[in-house]
Amino acid sequence: MPVERPAGVTAVAAAYFLSGAYLLVVGLIMLVRPGVISMAAGAPLLGGLELAGPYMFLLAGGVCVIVALGLWWLHRWARWLAILIAIISVIMLLPSVSSALLDFRIARLAWGGLGTILRVLIVWYLLQEPVHNSFNAN
Repeated sequence: MPVERPAGVTAVAAAYFLSGAYLLVVGLIMLVRPGVISMAAGAPLLGGLELAGPYMFLLAGGVCVIVALGLWWLHRWARWLAILIAIISVIMLLPSVSSALLDFRIARLAWGGLGTILRVLIVWYLLQEPVHNSFNAN
């Protein structure tokens, strides 16, 4: 009997898919038409890795789409990879949030804080027992 996918897993999968699709589209545009889109377009999602160029956009985007599909199909490896990516993303956001706090840039602090909160919520949600059980059943 197939297990029903929790609504939160669907939301997390959608977030990963949308992030991945955005990074893939921006990376492809950067390759096809250099200079049209700034590398800063990936800063909120790549946390400094955007400086590696369009191939980092494509790599990160591809990984996000694969994780999203794995979450959609309730694969355990995708759950753990989504948790790992979210934790690494929180760590990568710390310098920008700290800098915004010290420089008293409220908008940047709010944006970085919101990103941190969303990533921590993803980790917290995916570690919940009922969610864990829905992945174990598959």
